[in-house]
Amino acid sequence: QNELKFSMGPENETAVTKFILEGFSGLDQRLQLFLSLVFLLIYLTTVMGNATIIFLMCVDHRLHTPMYFFISNLAFLEIWFTSSTSIKLLVILSSGRRTISLSSCFAQSYFYFALGCTELVLLVVMSFDRYIAICQPLRYGAIMKPQLCIYLVVAAWVTGFTLLSYRLVFLYKLTFCGSYKIHHIFCDNSPLFELSCSDTSLLWKIDSVFLSFVILGSLCLTLAFYICILFCILHLPAASGRKKAFTTCSSHLTTLAIVYGSCIALYMCPSEDVSLDNNRIVALLNTVLYPFLNPFIYSLRNKTVILALNEAIARATVQL
Repeated sequence: QNELKFSMGPENETAVTKFILEGFSGLDQRLQLFLSLVFLLIYLTTVMGNATIIFLMCVDHRLHTPMYFFISNLAFLEIWFTSSTSIKLLVILSSGRRTISLSSCFAQSYFYFALGCTELVLLVVMSFDRYIAICQPLRYGAIMKPQLCIYLVVAAWVTGFTLLSYRLVFLYKLTFCGSYKIHHIFCDNSPLFELSCSDTSLLWKIDSVFLSFVILGSLCLTLAFYICILFCILHLPAASGRKKAFTTCSSHLTTLAIVYGSCIALYMCPSEDVSLDNNRIVALLNTVLYPFLNPFIYSLRNKTVILALNEAIARATVQL
């Protein structure tokens, strides 16, 4: 608390310029240290796994396809998405330094939501790519041209970062006074808005409408493509082809269940119906577990990727 800085507002109110992220402060110190080691291992595995995918996509010509182009973009995004919250969480658990400045808190909130929005759009693009590949294989090359793939990825990134820019404008207009403790593991919207002594009703409404639109809109589109894929799979002549396609789709749907389930629980359920402890656990699914699983679900189980990885390791071993 000694690290907190205050300034006097125009009406002699004490304005907060730093926050304390409570995180898992209720846990024993040794347990927090243990959790920090676990999260560090998960974070390093996530970063290394996604970085490996990006490297293989760049150096192996067999992976220069639309599907792997989208996966490499998702891998790049996951590195930044998990870093936006995990690094600060690791600092909190390992050293107990829970303070975060106002600007850092706003930046963390913006990048978390902007990257999350970009990811949901990318998931729609990836499901569209799989739909064309499975349901219209003869037209796949003609439809999924490199130029279209680049346009789709650029549109996803621009959409996420442009549409979420309103958050920075509104956040910097808020003033905070009185309580400075954020009862969460990062600067999420609900605990942050509740600390403001400004009128946040407009921001609540905009956030609610926008996040509901993004989450439900992307979910409906993604599910629509996968339902079409399911019907196509059922009409495949070979049983082995159906089994392979079902296995791939089921693993993809598992990760989709985690990301959309956590988003709906965090941003579409009334805050009074969800406890703070449950919110923290659900947030961990979204910010830690999901990015950790993605490299294994989308790439590192694929035979082509494994072959490319083995060849890259073999070349590196020979050079050493």
